[in-house]
Amino acid sequence: MDENEFFRQAALRICSNLEIEEAMFSTLQFLQQAMPVDRMFLQCFDQGFGAMRTIATSTPTECHKSDLLTPLSEEAIASAGLKNLPSMSDISVFEDPAKYAICREMLKFHSVSSTSLIVMLLKSKEQILGSLVLISEGKEKFTEEHAELLSLLKEPFVIALSNTLKHREVLKLKDLLADDNRYLHGELRRLSGDEIIGANFGLKDAMDRIRQVAALDSPVLLLGETGVGKDVIANAIHYSSTRRDGPFINVNCGAIPETLIDSELFGHEKGAFTGALSQKRGRFERADKGTILLDEIGELPPLAQVRLLRVLQDKEIERVGGTKTIPLDIRIIAATNRNLEEMVKTNQFREDLWFRINVFPIWIPPLRERKSDIPALLQYFISLKAKELKLPAIPELSPGAIVPLMEYHWPGNVRELQNVVERALILNPNGPLTFKHLNLQQQQKTSDLPELTIEPDNLDEVISRHIRRALSKANGKIHGPGGAAELLGINPSTLRNRMDKLGIDYGRGSRD
Repeated sequence: MDENEFFRQAALRICSNLEIEEAMFSTLQFLQQAMPVDRMFLQCFDQGFGAMRTIATSTPTECHKSDLLTPLSEEAIASAGLKNLPSMSDISVFEDPAKYAICREMLKFHSVSSTSLIVMLLKSKEQILGSLVLISEGKEKFTEEHAELLSLLKEPFVIALSNTLKHREVLKLKDLLADDNRYLHGELRRLSGDEIIGANFGLKDAMDRIRQVAALDSPVLLLGETGVGKDVIANAIHYSSTRRDGPFINVNCGAIPETLIDSELFGHEKGAFTGALSQKRGRFERADKGTILLDEIGELPPLAQVRLLRVLQDKEIERVGGTKTIPLDIRIIAATNRNLEEMVKTNQFREDLWFRINVFPIWIPPLRERKSDIPALLQYFISLKAKELKLPAIPELSPGAIVPLMEYHWPGNVRELQNVVERALILNPNGPLTFKHLNLQQQQKTSDLPELTIEPDNLDEVISRHIRRALSKANGKIHGPGGAAELLGINPSTLRNRMDKLGIDYGRGSRD
């Protein structure tokens, strides 16, 4: 096949479908006749988020549309425009892509190893729209002849990418004009767990445990700091279970006055106390055939803990002032940011209740331990808050705007990030958004523990080193006052689980 016929056949496939992933799928199968290509990516660099956005992927057997952000290191960002790489032209062959930060990080993110690459920049009037990446499994598979052949298809791919970006912008604007019912339905579905930002990255361990327990009726205990999204995780458990068609009732135990908590949880009969003018169903009764989330369960007063224990043991309640036993078919999810094990030792929380709810604990990591999720969370919150504030369009980020967010300690976690985004939109609704003026304070060093530096290339090693330092300070002690768990601010059982996962020995042998 001569070059003219090659161009004609490939261009017909590239421009044959507005859905770019379908066009890539057809084109990849054609290109395999001329070069050893196994996978194809279409991506563009998003300067505002400091991340690479994957638009579509294709293999010989399947294709996918995507809008996936890959966080990049400063070294990778510096070469995101293919500067200082093998060729200064718009197309480059990478015989050893691991030498280049951006290639190394993108391949690691997509779980691709030992490859040869061809990367072709897609420009329109000197503006870089994105890049096309061809991958071949194995080393030194591509030649300069392959690159020259691919370069013939630059213009068709530029047209296809430009059309795709414009088409997606139209769909975005169409979504902004959707009616209120559709919008509310979509937001409720996201809150119910259909979309959890970080499910495949920072929250992967938590999501794996959710998948293990969701289909069962066992009690679940969600552990984590305030603002990490325990309510969203609880929604995910409910809507992934067989109870998804039943009610989901959320109770903040710390927000109910102690004098009203029995009435709120268990209901009351007419005349049970002054002001009880009619019968009232409690939260447990309303959750029948569904799930109840007891948020901040550590705030429950002792008498309410006794009555909750009966619900867990017998799955039945009595309304305040009533004598009739009401059977319940419910699943209980508890959540807390407190150390219940320590509260048991100080008689602030019942030991038998602790054993009942601690059947399947799930640790939700704080935002500072999963900073790779910040770009996706930021994108989500900007879109969400722009709709809530009824802005005419979604503001853009200014270049480098994400940098102070990635460096911040986030004591308020995901909730604080959401508030920061809303504040920025209020101050500058037309964009571009920047967060420098928000005076985010950097993490202050606490005690005399060395400061933890997050190195995204080897997070397990960083966490392991930090745990070993805490163990060294505690002389190998994990549990109790002055123990490593207390120094790290986490539950001792959670610390032991992490030590097991990271291969850290117990006792004095675990010290530096």
